[in-house]
Amino acid sequence: MGNILKCFKGDDEKEDQYPYYRPTSRPQYQPHYPQQQQQQEAHGHGVAALAHDLLNFETASTVPEGLRQHVTASKKAQNKWYQNMLEAYKNARTPPRTPAEAAQLIATALNWIQRADLEGILEFYNLPIPSLPATSSSHHPSSLPEGVQFVLNTLPVNNQNIGDGDGFTAYVATTDPRESAIVPIEVHEMVIARTEARNRRDYQSADALQSRIIEAGYKILICSDEEVLARKYRIRMRGIDAPELKMPYGKESRNALVKLIGGKRTTIHVYCQDQFERYVGDIYCNNVFIQEKMLKNGHAWHFTTYDKRPEFAKWEREARAANLGLFASLNPEKPWDWRRERRNGGIPAY
Repeated sequence: MGNILKCFKGDDEKEDQYPYYRPTSRPQYQPHYPQQQQQQEAHGHGVAALAHDLLNFETASTVPEGLRQHVTASKKAQNKWYQNMLEAYKNARTPPRTPAEAAQLIATALNWIQRADLEGILEFYNLPIPSLPATSSSHHPSSLPEGVQFVLNTLPVNNQNIGDGDGFTAYVATTDPRESAIVPIEVHEMVIARTEARNRRDYQSADALQSRIIEAGYKILICSDEEVLARKYRIRMRGIDAPELKMPYGKESRNALVKLIGGKRTTIHVYCQDQFERYVGDIYCNNVFIQEKMLKNGHAWHFTTYDKRPEFAKWEREARAANLGLFASLNPEKPWDWRRERRNGGIPAY
């Protein structure tokens, strides 16, 4: 590692042809910090500066002070970034010599952090921001079915966010290419203000800003010891209707869904929003089509009012014939009938 400075040399002023990513929603922060700027000018920008800082981190476990003006993550998180970048450099077959190569090393090593922070660290080193390839997933078919509006790749689903056997709340990290371009500027600003408040140990202001972020439909979650800004989505599983929690077999149905997706990442093919502003979609987890599992094991009904897929009807018939799940009862009540009776009687259904 002693030759890291030599290996990282490159012509930072030479124009490169690397594609740039410029999300329209990301605010253009231009902080003023004369002391840090003088420090950066002392050892330059780009490839050489990155090499200098990696060498410092290897010998002293310190990150550059000026970086905090460009990112929102904690100092602990920044230390983990530099550890990952150092490991990526050591494992690289050919050391990066150009701004584009150095940017790609950073983007690959830190592909799990918030997109705004990734852009911030590249901006700190005056490196190009690469276009990230579209993420692919083996959790769903390679070609999307007709009618799918978009795909959500969620963070692990918290068990407490699974309401019943056909609905749950999921969060999608703003590092996702689709999400990164639509985060409102005011949310970015609140995240930065919260980080600054926490650095000042002003936890009351930080908590107030966290509440405002939640009201805006986002939340800062802890994933793998890192803070991740994520967007909230309320999900309604397409084509099935599970017993409500207050119905017979309601808790069992929910528990079945918890076993299938609880603590796991899911991929959701979103078709539409319903009258309750929930995103209606097909759910995949670890190469498993979740609605299929729920129907085949008798944990839900085929919701024929809104779905005509013949395979769904077949899976329900098979579960009914085998007396599985809710069909072990002689005459299980349909959840749509149960809700209608309570609406007519003025009784809360949920």
